[in-house]
Amino acid sequence: MFTLTEALLPKEPEVRPTSHSSTGHPGPWTQPSHVRPGGSPLRAVCSRSCLLLSQHTSPASKVQIPGLTLNDSVSGWLSGAPEGVLRFLALVFALVSTWVFIRSYISLNAKTIRLPRWLSLVTKEILVRAKCGLAKPCPKEFFAFKISSGAANVVGPTICFENQVIMSPVKNNVGRGLNIALVNGTTGMVLTQKCFDMYSGEVKLLVKFLKEIPEGALVLVASYDDPGTRLNDETRKLLSSLGSSYAKQLGFRDSWVFLGAKDLKDKSPFEQFLKNNPDTNKYEGWPELLELEGCVPRKIP
Repeated sequence: MFTLTEALLPKEPEVRPTSHSSTGHPGPWTQPSHVRPGGSPLRAVCSRSCLLLSQHTSPASKVQIPGLTLNDSVSGWLSGAPEGVLRFLALVFALVSTWVFIRSYISLNAKTIRLPRWLSLVTKEILVRAKCGLAKPCPKEFFAFKISSGAANVVGPTICFENQVIMSPVKNNVGRGLNIALVNGTTGMVLTQKCFDMYSGEVKLLVKFLKEIPEGALVLVASYDDPGTRLNDETRKLLSSLGSSYAKQLGFRDSWVFLGAKDLKDKSPFEQFLKNNPDTNKYEGWPELLELEGCVPRKIP
């Protein structure tokens, strides 16, 4: 009968019986030298062939034959199965942990990212400091302003009111002498701005301008290069009526910044003055620039 063992194993040379000779050689049906005592030729052939078969076959495809021992590599592969399960569980745990971390910082419902508290405070502070670059916000019924005089005859002055730059070198509307801007004291609306050359210009133009200032208007003044050579007594008196304390002594290449109002009864607290002095000048021939900033009250009609 044809068996599974005969189909799987290679054929071995047939062992033919030999007769004893007078020389003492093996006789008929004598076992080969590689067969253990008590074993059969078929079992010996099977053991050798199965060993060759296990060396060229993967553990998953090896055939279990009755009477043969299971290969050690197969049993090792089966024993390693729980390690793969542990690796899979570790991967799932890592993914869940990452999702929980991201979820704590992102709101999926609002579709917005939650900023740290300190970052939101910094943003608010920047917004508050934006009006003309003041360090502190002005009260509700006050206007923020900042006035910078010119630096020597190189850098022009700047006048800012309620975060609006009225006059500056960038806007190209400043000039040598006195730079003046008029603002409505109630609404904060800019009325006009002009510059007057006090070195070689006509002083009568300044006199006419000062006399036509409307009632309740705020007057912002910044000097550049030379603000006082052409000033006369009439212009000094008009500037003093706006609340200036230094208009009467303003002279050649002095630095001056001022904020006043039409027919102000008292002296304005918003004024800075620096005399041209060769011994104390920061620049050669000019004193250093001046900056004036603060909050001026809104005029109630």
